[in-house]
Amino acid sequence: MTKLWGGRFTKPTNKLVEEYTSSIHFDQKLALQDIEGSIAHVEMLGACDIIQSNEVMEIKEGLLTIKEKVKKGDVTFSVEHEDIHMNIEKLLIDEIGPVGGKLHTGRSRNDQVATDMHLYLREKTKGLMELVEAVQSSLVEQAEQHVETILPGYTHLQRAQPVSFGHHLMAYFWMFERDKERLQDSLKRINWSPLGAAALAGTPYPIDRQMTSDALGFDQPYPNSLDAVSDRDFILEFLSISSIMITHISRLSEELILWGSQEFQFVELDDAFCTGSSIMPQKKNPDVPELLRGKTGRIYGHLMGLLTLLKGLPLAYNKDMQEDKEGMFDTVETLEGALSLLAPMLASMQVKGDQMKHAVNEDYSNATDIADYLAVKGMPFREAHEVIGKIVLYSIQQKKYLLDLTLEEYQDFSPLFEADIYEKLNPNQVVAARNSEGGTGFDQVHKQIQLAKEHLS
Repeated sequence: MTKLWGGRFTKPTNKLVEEYTSSIHFDQKLALQDIEGSIAHVEMLGACDIIQSNEVMEIKEGLLTIKEKVKKGDVTFSVEHEDIHMNIEKLLIDEIGPVGGKLHTGRSRNDQVATDMHLYLREKTKGLMELVEAVQSSLVEQAEQHVETILPGYTHLQRAQPVSFGHHLMAYFWMFERDKERLQDSLKRINWSPLGAAALAGTPYPIDRQMTSDALGFDQPYPNSLDAVSDRDFILEFLSISSIMITHISRLSEELILWGSQEFQFVELDDAFCTGSSIMPQKKNPDVPELLRGKTGRIYGHLMGLLTLLKGLPLAYNKDMQEDKEGMFDTVETLEGALSLLAPMLASMQVKGDQMKHAVNEDYSNATDIADYLAVKGMPFREAHEVIGKIVLYSIQQKKYLLDLTLEEYQDFSPLFEADIYEKLNPNQVVAARNSEGGTGFDQVHKQIQLAKEHLS
């Protein structure tokens, strides 16, 4: 028998079963984490006098040798040995002989794989937080340059009120800030150690789980061995956070696509982040934001897949749980790619302030300010709202905008109108006047940019 677990069996595994049940083609991504966990485990075995100190040294040196080979790409993993754990153990036995078989004392592949995934996801979560900050920095830099650049603000994709472009960009900063906070908070649950829970019930060996937990930088061991090997909440939480984050990326991408279209012409993405058409030479296609938008379904699917996988599983480990990794790996790689592209794409984006200003001057998004104007002069807001609705209808019929109407035309609707109405309707004044906390007023936008910088620092 070539299987490390083959003593119980009388015939070799069917080759189709071997191929179908093997996970080495994807879980080899955990090779370094598997070795890291194994080193902590064997050092603990030695400290607890479960194996001899010379055996500890021999196993540790063998693992370090394999680690270097893995880093250099000098290792060939085999389907015959099923998964990363059995492959590493087989490499170790080939490297140092039968003593390598003592490494597995007091543990199971069940707690081993859980430990590997905790280590992997902890590292990747911290890396994603750094990538999110790079995107946030690009948003802040663009926002700071365009505090007083004004564009139409939309509700229902209809022009609503003019806003600072810097203010609009900063809305995404705070979305990503919440994503980053969720990632940070998830580390509390990622950073538990399953190692030493063994298959499901613990082990009769006098192991020290706190020692391996500390050695691997975890906050604590799982208090319950069944929970330790069957918990995948930390992956579910990561996929949930990722689904929210890719939603934010997709919403921003959608706006970049709209703003860059011929119909809007508010921004232009750098050529380095666009592609052309094979048949239409005039085209400049926003392929990067389109793909970022398209990746949402992929990540949502991984979340739904794992939720569905886990919903009916009895405790503790089941082979179904082999399916927990590929979605996690793909989500990590999808987000790493998306965030790495988004930051420089935003930083290099050209903002067409004149085109935005032109759009603001040719709409009715300052209508609310006329209602506020009348309300300040004593007219009830609801009555003012009706008056302004009639003014807008009249303007549309006359093919005019609100700044084009004469004072006499305004006074036909209400004697409360005076010459200062034109100052109130100036888009810059409209935006600047919204100086309530968190508003689009220029002073408020400067304040939130300063607050954002404090968060980044």
